[in-house]
Amino acid sequence: MGLADESYLTNGYLDTVIDWVPGMKDIRLKDFPSFVRTSDPSDIMLNFLKDEVERASNASAIIFNIFEALELHVLDSISSMFPPIYSVGPLQLLQDQISDNGLKNIGSNLWKEESGCLEWLDSREPNSVVYVNIGSITVMTPQHMIEFAWGLASSKKTFLWIIRPDLIMGDEAILPLEFITDTKERGMLASWCPQEQVLKHR
Repeated sequence: MGLADESYLTNGYLDTVIDWVPGMKDIRLKDFPSFVRTSDPSDIMLNFLKDEVERASNASAIIFNIFEALELHVLDSISSMFPPIYSVGPLQLLQDQISDNGLKNIGSNLWKEESGCLEWLDSREPNSVVYVNIGSITVMTPQHMIEFAWGLASSKKTFLWIIRPDLIMGDEAILPLEFITDTKERGMLASWCPQEQVLKHR
């Protein structure tokens, strides 16, 4: 789904609704992960995805880290095109049942975790923190990040915001000094965190 050039990222083209993805109704181009919307045909993630889809048809089975009730229509569509599929997730919930301590350190994070996030959460009132994490792959423009920042500031809520080193497309993530000053008493910024523990936090 590569784009002709970068102007397609900002000219409204990404609002186009597409109807050719089985099981996904009324989805727009901008709803796809950013690495699918690239204008670079040699993009590593795009080509990895294309290769894996081609290889999937030769697999004896495919396992998804998801549970059926969440994505039933999508899984039904995929099962009509590929070998037997099994939804076995979310795998994170099985982590507590691992008896071998050597295996408990195996995680699925792509980034180094900052454990200080948990200590900071401990210092806050229960159920009072907004957790913001765009994920491990998605990227945004500097303008979108600044808009997001001011939305958080305007909410007046306490927040934990995860800002990966590569969150901004082709640039560094730089927040306005006014935002930092305005939110320093109620916000924490980190490059990554132990997400499962954060989500389980009181």
